[in-house]
Amino acid sequence: MNIIIKYKSLLSIAKSLSFIVVLLISFLGAEKSLAQNAGKFKLKGKIVDAQSNAPLAFASVRLYKLPDSSFVTGNITDDAGAFSIDAPSGTYYALLEFIGYKATKTVPFSLSPDKPSHDLGILKVATSSNVLNEVEVRAEKSSMEMSLDKRIFNVGKDLANAGGTAVDILTNIPSLSVDIDGNVSLRGSNNVRILVDGKPSGLVSIKGGSGLQQLQGSSIERIEIITNPSARYEAEGMGGIINIILKKERKEGFNGSFDVIAGHPTNLGLAANVNYRRKNLNFFVNYTASYRNTPGRNSLYQEFYQGDSTLITQQNSTNKLKGENNSARAGIDYFFNDNNTLTGSYLWRISKGKRFSDIRYRDFLNNVNNPTGITNRTQDETETEPNAEYALTYRRKFARKGHELTADVRYLDNWEDSDQYYNQQTYKPDGSASDIPAILQRSLNYETEKQLLFQADYTHPFAKEGKFELGARSSSRDMTNDFSLTQRGENNVWFPIAGFTNDFLYEENINAAYGIISNKVSKFSYQAGVRAEWTNVTTTLRKTNEVNPRKYNNLFPSVHVTYEFPKQNSMQISYSRRIRRPTYNDLSPFSTFSDSRNFWSGNPDLNPEFTDVYELGHIKYFENGSISSSLYYRYTDGKIVRIRKVDDAGNSFTRPENLATENSFGYEFTASLTPYKWWKMDGSFNFFRAITNGANFDASLKSDTYSWFTRMTSRFTFWNNTDFQIRGNYEAPQQTPQGRRKAIAVMDLAVSKDIMKNNATLTLNVSDVFNSRIYRSITEGPNFITESRGQGRLRQVNLTFNYRLHQAKKKTKEPADGEF
Repeated sequence: MNIIIKYKSLLSIAKSLSFIVVLLISFLGAEKSLAQNAGKFKLKGKIVDAQSNAPLAFASVRLYKLPDSSFVTGNITDDAGAFSIDAPSGTYYALLEFIGYKATKTVPFSLSPDKPSHDLGILKVATSSNVLNEVEVRAEKSSMEMSLDKRIFNVGKDLANAGGTAVDILTNIPSLSVDIDGNVSLRGSNNVRILVDGKPSGLVSIKGGSGLQQLQGSSIERIEIITNPSARYEAEGMGGIINIILKKERKEGFNGSFDVIAGHPTNLGLAANVNYRRKNLNFFVNYTASYRNTPGRNSLYQEFYQGDSTLITQQNSTNKLKGENNSARAGIDYFFNDNNTLTGSYLWRISKGKRFSDIRYRDFLNNVNNPTGITNRTQDETETEPNAEYALTYRRKFARKGHELTADVRYLDNWEDSDQYYNQQTYKPDGSASDIPAILQRSLNYETEKQLLFQADYTHPFAKEGKFELGARSSSRDMTNDFSLTQRGENNVWFPIAGFTNDFLYEENINAAYGIISNKVSKFSYQAGVRAEWTNVTTTLRKTNEVNPRKYNNLFPSVHVTYEFPKQNSMQISYSRRIRRPTYNDLSPFSTFSDSRNFWSGNPDLNPEFTDVYELGHIKYFENGSISSSLYYRYTDGKIVRIRKVDDAGNSFTRPENLATENSFGYEFTASLTPYKWWKMDGSFNFFRAITNGANFDASLKSDTYSWFTRMTSRFTFWNNTDFQIRGNYEAPQQTPQGRRKAIAVMDLAVSKDIMKNNATLTLNVSDVFNSRIYRSITEGPNFITESRGQGRLRQVNLTFNYRLHQAKKKTKEPADGEF
């Protein structure tokens, strides 16, 4: 295995930076101040716990003017507890607030041309004496927080997420869409890199994004969406990066939260997120257990043209997936001192599933009034998936703020064992027995994954606000798939089916290094960097001795330039180069076999696709919220698209192919508003055009589509701590190189109420109220047309009970001027 030290995950660095812009500034107040004061001066300081001197990240700092106590501006602290605020000249005091701590006022101070900066030094705040007995009421973070290059979605603030899985949560996020198989798309692109805590995870490895169906939403703290990553991030993911942050507390003492979930169709779950901190040690444990019985249904209509005849198939299927999932994540933070931290963690997960599907084929000749036969096929699958992840992270902070080193090593050990039986019966058109014998087949599939990852990041500040960043990363991954398909013959003797038994090996080594320089000059901020990645991928079919090595070395530059306008406006222009490497599933030659007429497989000869991404973004903060918009353009070479073909027997085969190019243009608008203290709302709108050219593969494979999707959420707070939420999602029709996808419209409802002296919350939600989340598509080829409908998850009703032990719920209060 290749081992290179890497200098920290980019996502971990970006995580702390993103929160600095969370607190919104009052538009009216700022406008008035700008009119009266032309200059801006600097206030800074650091907030720590009065007992432990531990820094308090994300504490609120609000600035008030003397003598009338009018609000001027504000901000929140970073991971080190530090803050910096620009303000006009005047005499002020600052109000310091943090969940579970007493609100603290500073002594008055002045900012003026003679004293352009003021350092409040280290500010100690004490815990509230009644924090263990009653809930502290503070202004809550919005469910959606925005900056120019990242959006953060706080999972717990969205009532529709209660009782759901990670897939359900992603379905509720603007700009994201999740198809019937759990595949995730961002801004219309399905090439998205999904990380967990900023690192690769077994949850999104063997199964891809669909593995997130096994991650219970109650263990997720927030989701980060990065649409145009810098060179700090791994170059994988044309559409961007989705980073799933799991819950972990670092508060003093013992505290935690507990969830009990019950739903229909069957959804039973338990979850606990607990931590205990004393002095230099912090222990954290997350445990979830769930049992689900998920129904789904699909239908397909196909016309296959063969000479003067048309063979018609009507296909209907139902399926149920019973799944038991258990996961435990535990770890220890050891604080050597304020500047040195070592964290070790272990994640264990096991999933046991039982899938049963029933497919009914009805065949016709030339028209549906001329039936030729009926076939029934059932699938009975038993599946076990254990996963283990080990991680060790060291973080070192130096004397100067922003000067730090982080090193991380982790090991993933995952496997999947699947045993499937297929039973097929053929009947005459009237339903009576035919002369065709019944078929009984068995598929055994054993997959493994082992990955070792080393990485480190180093940041060195220079001048006033500049910094250099250097990093390196090495990943070595080995995956295997031992697949066999047999059929029962005469005298109950089982024989292998030709072409469906082999051992597939996937070996991947990716080494990377990057360098970035950034600085701020007056209103301009810039960042420029380049990332080099060396990739070595080899696939092997062991029994037939087919070896396919791939090596490629690439540079991935990125540039981000930001300008701050008056009245809390900022604009950024950015560029990055991205790659999509064919994944294990993209390259695996094995076909699915649950459907005996429609087969899906990978393509061992698939090449990577490369994309140049350009984006112009704008964000505006004001008193009651924020709005952001962006124009983006993506040029992709070697676009990977799944292509469907139908052979002479009427069976379809779908696998990924490299098409020539794709040009994609888009505009996205996102807003988060609080019109009144009892009403919060957020929404997004994305319009795009995509031109795909597949002439290199087939002259008919091309499309020029205009499409859009939108999402709107409103949350209302009524009497007695009761919240009500309604959400609507709409995805417009879209052309594809082989046809089109039809529109989807979905509505979700939820209501929650605080009980037990506000230490607990009951949430009732209904996902897909009208059972309308149906994926419909039409696919056309030279000898066929296929129309399909699929509904992987039906309407779901969940009731969730959440109890907080020594934890405060961040509950809405009337926002002060400039808060959001």
